[in-house]
Amino acid sequence: MAANAQKDKKMVTEITAMDEDFAKWYTDICKKADLIDYSSVKGCMIIRPYGYAIWENIQKNLDNRFKALGHENVYMPMFIPESLLQREKDHVAGFAPEVAWVTHGGEEKLTERLCVRPTSETLFCEHYANIIRSYRDLPKLYNQWCSVVRWEKTTRPFLRSREFLWQEGHTMHATAEEARAETVQMLNVYADFHENDLAIPVIKGVKTPSDKFAGAEDTYAIEALMHDGKALQAATSHYFGDGFARAFDITYTSKENTLEYPHQTSWGCTTRMIGGIIMTHGDDNGLVLPPAVAPIQVVIIPVAQHKEGVLEKANELKDRLAAIGVRVKLDDSDQSPGWKYSEYEMKGVPLRVEIGPRDIEGGQFVVVTRHNREKTFAPIAELEEIIKSKLVEVRDGMYAKALANRERRTYACKTIDEINASLTAGDGFVKAMWCGEEECEDKVKELTGVGSRCIPFEQENISDKCVCCGREAKKLVYWGKAY
Repeated sequence: MAANAQKDKKMVTEITAMDEDFAKWYTDICKKADLIDYSSVKGCMIIRPYGYAIWENIQKNLDNRFKALGHENVYMPMFIPESLLQREKDHVAGFAPEVAWVTHGGEEKLTERLCVRPTSETLFCEHYANIIRSYRDLPKLYNQWCSVVRWEKTTRPFLRSREFLWQEGHTMHATAEEARAETVQMLNVYADFHENDLAIPVIKGVKTPSDKFAGAEDTYAIEALMHDGKALQAATSHYFGDGFARAFDITYTSKENTLEYPHQTSWGCTTRMIGGIIMTHGDDNGLVLPPAVAPIQVVIIPVAQHKEGVLEKANELKDRLAAIGVRVKLDDSDQSPGWKYSEYEMKGVPLRVEIGPRDIEGGQFVVVTRHNREKTFAPIAELEEIIKSKLVEVRDGMYAKALANRERRTYACKTIDEINASLTAGDGFVKAMWCGEEECEDKVKELTGVGSRCIPFEQENISDKCVCCGREAKKLVYWGKAY
């Protein structure tokens, strides 16, 4: 018994405490919860089955949302000819430092370099130029699930890697109004998904002109605050106007029989969402997963499973939960119950059900919620209703905890001195007014270390003066240090 207790304790102490070293804590969880492994390709990661199952649940959920709005999935080549990439100069300039190039095919040098896609605007535009002819062809609502390559200098699992998984929507519309509506609609889809399914509260807003996507007229984003007070850009949605359409000569004949340029959007999110889940909800015992994307929503641990009737009852509970669509696992391995408790806490399983001889005799089971480790005794006859209710309770509890962290770490400041004084308590969001000048935006970061995150849709008037120069303020901006 003492040996098992020592083994259980050792498993937990292998995670660095988040307050001791947050970066090491994060890496420990990625490795020890079996989410990733490192690859011989520098800057690239292996996403292990448990980590990939989280991504599959994210993908499935978002894909259903996209299709419900009329979007169709396509697949574009992973290579982009250099001449095609050069067609939109602002776009290529924004990506040039991160582009990976293919120069040889076999042993032959290529006559033209091929870019390994960092994003696919140019490929979609080339295709749209071939298939859009009339207003009847619009809108075109396409989405792609794929990987992209950006040659990052500093990498970290899920947050930044040289190859990562994502989805990228690319749509074409007859008017600017329709395209802008699409851009905001998709941002709202991301926000709803993060808040309701990932239990991550977000700030919706538009990026400052200096921070918008290369080639875009406007970039919208959702910003989330991690446990350590740093911001994470969780998803983006871009309005391109007709700039790409003009560069690629994409035109359509309108109802009035005039030749027009369509208006374009793109929007995307990536596997960095898994990093966001870890850093928003995780604790010193490991992952804490929101039920909507958890590969295992309920794990059943039989106690004294060698005794008559225990495994039979555990299997009965498993079958009942599986019948109502719960992702459930029964661990009947020969590891001790204590080891199993630590293992599934590490993996962030939302609910743990314990069942043993005394429970069976009393017609009850034990359910433990991962996010707060609360233990409840409940009647076996009410298993389905209790579990469904507890899964909602877990999501709501996780969201409330994350929101409380954001509110505790959000500071309203009127001056540079107030920003610096507020940040002595730790990193967080700073709400401060801005005159709209890029010079002041840069100066704030230089003097405080926090950069602009977004101009929120929900504006407040903290002051009439810019936090930096004292001139008339135009917008409230959220500032912060970011991953």
